[in-house]
Amino acid sequence: MRLQWNDPETGAVGYLVVHTLRAGLATGGTRMRAGCTLSEVEDLARGMANKTATFDLPIGGAKGGIDFDPKDPRAVEVLERFCEAMRPWIDAHWVTAEDLGVPQHLIDEVFAKLGLGQSYHAAISRAADPAATLERVRTGLKAEVEHGFELGDVIGGYGVAHSCLAAAVSWGQVPADTTVAIQGVGTMGGAAAYYLHEAGMKVTAVADAAGTLVCADGLDVPALLDLRDGYGEIDRTQLPDGVEQLPRGAILSTDADIFVPAAISYAITPDNSFDVRARVVVEAANAATTPEAEAMLAARGVPVLPDFVANAGAVAWAWWLLLGEVDDQPENSFDKLRTVMHAKVAQLMAAWTDEGVTPRETGHRWADAPAPTVAPVVIP
Repeated sequence: MRLQWNDPETGAVGYLVVHTLRAGLATGGTRMRAGCTLSEVEDLARGMANKTATFDLPIGGAKGGIDFDPKDPRAVEVLERFCEAMRPWIDAHWVTAEDLGVPQHLIDEVFAKLGLGQSYHAAISRAADPAATLERVRTGLKAEVEHGFELGDVIGGYGVAHSCLAAAVSWGQVPADTTVAIQGVGTMGGAAAYYLHEAGMKVTAVADAAGTLVCADGLDVPALLDLRDGYGEIDRTQLPDGVEQLPRGAILSTDADIFVPAAISYAITPDNSFDVRARVVVEAANAATTPEAEAMLAARGVPVLPDFVANAGAVAWAWWLLLGEVDDQPENSFDKLRTVMHAKVAQLMAAWTDEGVTPRETGHRWADAPAPTVAPVVIP
């Protein structure tokens, strides 16, 4: 199902695509960026359906997208009008959350202003005690973890980090001997960089909208993250010594074992795929690699861990929280996600190494056979 919304005040265009409904529910974030298209939102909705099926979640997949600059001072008002227009869906069927250009705190503020409490409203409203469920969700999202982060902001990047670590394990390499380059240091890319650094892996390059930062001996990731502004861009005036500044596109050709595109969709295309030097690509951004580019990488022996596995930690965790399978204790969430992610990536990499089956093909086999939904979804 495809819905298009036109904002009469700014000319912004918004889309909602519902790929699959299961038990009357679909889940997927809402993004905002200048140039967002219907076909992009369709791809993302399809990816969400793959994520929910791959992680055996009892709901379908959807996605929202708004063609508007999130840095425009009118952006919050545009988001609010979009959510109001989509209210029949977000009230009863569509569980949304943050995505590119729309942080979780902002969409929660919009939902609260609309009297819907929080962006998981369509699921929370099904609970026997919605107020108690809302409190559990809010407590879980805001649970404090190291470096002053909140659990809801870093859990997706934590999953990406462990996708990278599991990939390195698959070829018998320890973290200290593994290098990684990350395109994007926003919510997902920044958290992935942090947890890879904490695990001992060398993050030798990161890129934001202003360019690429490189240090062959490994970047001081926590220090760089402290220099970010609200749009995930690093203040160049306060860079630590020894950091080389290169053009933004240089991140693809960085000599690293693992490349993590964590910024925009369609970052790797046929035009630049031969620039990628990594042994494996781990998609932290949704639809980060075009199908043609992925085929070209595979022909060179470079597997792509697909987004619907590698970056699905955020949606899986959100639903584990809604379903009461994890609580507001971060270590419980980290333990569960780490265990599940390592098991799935190990299977993807084994199929690639032993049979030459790409990780996406293996993942699609899982997604095409979701666990059956035999009863209504019960939100405790």
